[in-house]
Amino acid sequence: MAQDRAEWVYDRMVNRNPSIRNYFREAAPLLADSCRQMAERFQQGGRLIAFGQGPYATDAQHVAVEFVHPAIVGKRALPALDVSLGFNQWVRALIQPTDILMGFGPPKGDPVIDTTIKWARGHGALTLAVPGGVGEYALPTAPEDEFLHQEIMKLLYHTLWETVHVFFEHRELGHAMGAASFLYPGLGAVRQDTTSILRDVAESIGEKVTENLQLRERFASEQAVVVDEVIRAMAARVHQGGRVILFGNGGSATDANDWAMHLIESAPSHPAIPAISLSLDPAVLSAVANDVGAEVMFLRQLVAHARPHDVAIAISTSGGSRNILMALEEARRLGLLTVALLGYDGGEVLRRGAADLALVVSSDSVHRIQEVQSSAYHVICEALREGVYG
Repeated sequence: MAQDRAEWVYDRMVNRNPSIRNYFREAAPLLADSCRQMAERFQQGGRLIAFGQGPYATDAQHVAVEFVHPAIVGKRALPALDVSLGFNQWVRALIQPTDILMGFGPPKGDPVIDTTIKWARGHGALTLAVPGGVGEYALPTAPEDEFLHQEIMKLLYHTLWETVHVFFEHRELGHAMGAASFLYPGLGAVRQDTTSILRDVAESIGEKVTENLQLRERFASEQAVVVDEVIRAMAARVHQGGRVILFGNGGSATDANDWAMHLIESAPSHPAIPAISLSLDPAVLSAVANDVGAEVMFLRQLVAHARPHDVAIAISTSGGSRNILMALEEARRLGLLTVALLGYDGGEVLRRGAADLALVVSSDSVHRIQEVQSSAYHVICEALREGVYG
């Protein structure tokens, strides 16, 4: 039976790959050109404004983190905002003709998001509809499966971020940046034609997609049994009345928010699973970080929220963040089941045995790690929803 469940996990993971490959085979040339246009907008002083509804608001959060606080040292900080909370009003108040607007919605689209995108396009903004046919760059429609759709979107905006910087490095535009010039080191004073490199850029996007597919398959081969253990342990706690408590930093914070939101979704086919994200409330996070210290911003919340039978889940690419380690240690002291979703070699969390169960996406690319981590926790959500484990 355990082998059958591990095979179910493996199949769910790798069966995503053909759809992802096919999507980007069509989308790569369009993405390459959209990145060229985005680089021009940024260099003219434009901003990237992202928004979404429901779980897709977490994609907008991730975009903002990605561009403002890049994971790769030495890359430029670029102005980006998540305006999902009241996006219709925010967009109308903020949008400028040099800006870039990116709207995230479910596979079949969202008419409210489409209306906002149409308005911004009419006011000169460069618009990307993900999905939908209303943006200046209307990307191909992703599969109807909500989890696969969201995983494709994450790979998409990661490649957007990576590829925008390619055009910066080719010194696309040399306008003086004024007070913001320190954020854009190395920009030259002469505009260069980058249309000739679009094919190379599209091929580079294809290479990133191949890395994604290979890493997902390797993770499934190496970790399917552990994923099975995580699902069984979580299901047992939830059936005893436990809740799922998630936390992470930066892009991993947005993944914690996304995971929690998917768990609490209910439908005729499945009930809501009680979950909270300790990464969701900026007022609490900033209060604890300012008044006590960033290293206890998850621990302090765990002390307030934890109950018997709960599950504490940490998401981290490095596995070395002090606030992650301290929260896991506190969760274990309180008797919670502790789970960690990690990258690289698992870091200090794995070396210290800080989690009862640890899933490691072994890679040195933060983006590819996060993409495969999303597949892993989406598969866990599927299993819990579908009652695969009783």
